[in-house]
Amino acid sequence: MIPNDPLVSTEWLAEHLSDANVRLLDATFKLPGILPLPKDDYLASHIPGAVYFDVDAVSDHSNPLPHMFPSAEQFGRDIGGLGISNGDTVVIYDSGSWVAAPRVWWMFLSYGHRDVRILNGGLKKWRAEGRPVESGEVKARAATFHASYDERRVRSIEQMIANVKSRAEQVVDARAADRFEGRAAEPRPGIRSGHIPGALNLPYNNLFDAATGTMKPLDELRKAFAVAGVDTAKPIVTSCGSGVSAAVLTLALYRLGVENAALYDGSWSEWGKADGPAIATGPA
Repeated sequence: MIPNDPLVSTEWLAEHLSDANVRLLDATFKLPGILPLPKDDYLASHIPGAVYFDVDAVSDHSNPLPHMFPSAEQFGRDIGGLGISNGDTVVIYDSGSWVAAPRVWWMFLSYGHRDVRILNGGLKKWRAEGRPVESGEVKARAATFHASYDERRVRSIEQMIANVKSRAEQVVDARAADRFEGRAAEPRPGIRSGHIPGALNLPYNNLFDAATGTMKPLDELRKAFAVAGVDTAKPIVTSCGSGVSAAVLTLALYRLGVENAALYDGSWSEWGKADGPAIATGPA
């Protein structure tokens, strides 16, 4: 166990599942067009007591980009609607593919809630161990949640454009290498292929064990960043397709003691638009 580790084990959750102040969120997420829908997966099977967290719903609906951070007022209202108050311990899980529990964890930190954890291995490990699940929707009793936004944890496109010139922060892209290098088409229509000039590439699935759904040991995480050319002693911004899987890198960095990394919310869905800034292709 590392100090302030955001991850909790299935054993820990099983022991604390009925604690009065523990609130469990199922944040399973998929790219557009992949069926069944994550909400349908949740309705079919989830950890007992888990409320569904919809990444697309808890977002800025006035922004055409996918699931951008909402205002602090909206986040507070939406989270209160999920039955969570500021005094609760929030535990988030997903299917075990690491999309998008880390994103939701980072959102909670960005809106001032420190008592938030991620279930290591998610539903995959929970089920593999024969632990109980239930079906149907859990309706939470509304609570009051006060949110305050910490803009230091998130980057805008204007900040990212300025960073291309200054190189003050390392940009680490969590997408697969073929997408990063521009050899594969983007899953979202109308988006160019390539990456932010100067960015480094560390595909997020290199950071967990696909068989168990658990995050890799710290020494392997440290090695993965080093191999990708990342200096964890210098400022870092994580990026991906739409600001979701980037948070897997953010989480891994946090576990390595880099708690002040930032996330580029718009990510490639914004930068890669046809009228977006200059792009680069090929390896980092």
